[in-house]
Amino acid sequence: MKVGLFFGSFNPIHVGHMVLANYMLEFTDLDRIWFVISPQNPLKNKSSLLHERYRLQMVQLATENNNKFKASDAEFKLSQPSYTVNTLAYLKEKHPKNQFVLIMGGDNLTTFHKWKNYEEILKYHEIYVYPRPGSPEAELSKHKNVKIVNAPHMEISSTMIRNSIKEKKDIRYFLPEKVWEYIKEMHFYEK
Repeated sequence: MKVGLFFGSFNPIHVGHMVLANYMLEFTDLDRIWFVISPQNPLKNKSSLLHERYRLQMVQLATENNNKFKASDAEFKLSQPSYTVNTLAYLKEKHPKNQFVLIMGGDNLTTFHKWKNYEEILKYHEIYVYPRPGSPEAELSKHKNVKIVNAPHMEISSTMIRNSIKEKKDIRYFLPEKVWEYIKEMHFYEK
């Protein structure tokens, strides 16, 4: 099975993430999409980054009605900081029959050469890249294991959603319905 790994803090997961994942599933050769939630990052502002268990819960709520989507807490089990090369090794050990593909924005590809053991990742894994407005073309975009996927652009960010909630705006349609309900119930991002 060919599994696309969509990494992110998902703070919170929103319809932009869901549209992108759906596009990758339907318009590429991927069989499944796993949303890999990145754990607490000491470099991020703790007041805006919800605890990993809440972010995992939101991804589970967003994906529960699609058996081709999965919320993954794989990085919660690994030492910090978590490096993608280690996550890939862990997942390959746990799921040896799966072929794992990275899903990333074009902005990440421009700095991919700075990632730990990036050559090893490129040697053993394909990378499906969706363009981001304003991102320069990456040198690695010509690599045989890099596939540019012309996914739709959505100008929605988790930061915009958090700020809008703080400003008491009704942005329910920017989020999967159950995620919106959970955020309201838990009073996330209000302060």
